[in-house]
Amino acid sequence: MSESKSSWLRPSLDWLLIFVPIAVALRFVPSLENPTALFIVSCLSIIPLAGWMGKGTEHLAEHLGPGAGGLLSATFGNAAELIIAMFALSKGLEGVVKASITGSILGNLLLVLGLSLVAGGIKFKRQSFNRTASSMSATALTLAAAALLVPTIFHAVAERVPVSAGGWTPEKEQTLSLAIAVVLALTYLFTLVFSLVTHKNMLQSDSMHALEDVGEELEKAGENWSKGWALTVLLIATSFVALIAEFLVGAVEEAGKTLGLTEVFVGVIVVAIIGNAAENSSAILMALRNKMDLSLGISLGSSLQIALFVAPILVFASYLFGKPMNLEFTLPEVFAVMIAILIVQQISSDGESNWIEGVQLLSVYAILGILFYFLPEMAPTVSGH
Repeated sequence: MSESKSSWLRPSLDWLLIFVPIAVALRFVPSLENPTALFIVSCLSIIPLAGWMGKGTEHLAEHLGPGAGGLLSATFGNAAELIIAMFALSKGLEGVVKASITGSILGNLLLVLGLSLVAGGIKFKRQSFNRTASSMSATALTLAAAALLVPTIFHAVAERVPVSAGGWTPEKEQTLSLAIAVVLALTYLFTLVFSLVTHKNMLQSDSMHALEDVGEELEKAGENWSKGWALTVLLIATSFVALIAEFLVGAVEEAGKTLGLTEVFVGVIVVAIIGNAAENSSAILMALRNKMDLSLGISLGSSLQIALFVAPILVFASYLFGKPMNLEFTLPEVFAVMIAILIVQQISSDGESNWIEGVQLLSVYAILGILFYFLPEMAPTVSGH
């Protein structure tokens, strides 16, 4: 009994669940109406809910076996960010949606991985990981950078050409983005086949051993869930994330004005951090257990999911909302993603890591965060909406 009491007293993201009923009260009680407070409380609420979504997914994946379980984890890995982006898309907040895409990539590559390398590096002088897997992920991320860069370059070049001579039009930009989204989605499909079917032994051997160790630890701690309970937790957590995401998106414009934050900063930094909080804790925990393959798999894998799965899904979904979204990003966003991918490629190329490399990643994230804070509102000249 005393052990269960002490586990509740231990610092945990679950403490933030207290903000869920507060968010509901702020949204539905007229006398408590305050968009800024609702935005802040909603941000804090989504962090533990995303964590419970992750737990439900992990435990359900254990029951489904490596293939189906891996596919489930890959699909639901960034579900919280996808839900928030869907609501923002439905309300026409294209700037927030695009910024959340780049922000999630930056957050996973620089913040999540940086914190993991620092945490693991302080405990262990040198940590190693599968170079083949990290190299493949880093190469695929270069494709993500190209997908962000091409529409921006197209706009810059084609707008100088008269429309009569085949120059830039919103329709051409949209068609180009849709074609790129199809290529990204197909690449994601082939990446899943490669990592989960044809080459799973080569890429996942270390990770599978690490997962087995973690599974044994959970079993010893009495945390092995039944399939029904895991599915129930996943569905309840997802429902609450959808509810709170609707609150957050509804309050984002007013809160942004009150707090002096631009749409790009809210998307790149705020939404990305709250969506990645659960992944942060998982990646750091794996690094502290010296399971660097899993830690890198979480951060690099999540970035890949955002670029190759979430971004195309959002482009396709935008047509359902009657507000087609293109993939043209601002130059600072494109620059930030390319810099992040470049530095992660350099750090992961030798198959070893230490804490100073984590500090370097966090420094780049801080510098980019400062850039986006001071950057004026500058949505790209798109779509003519």
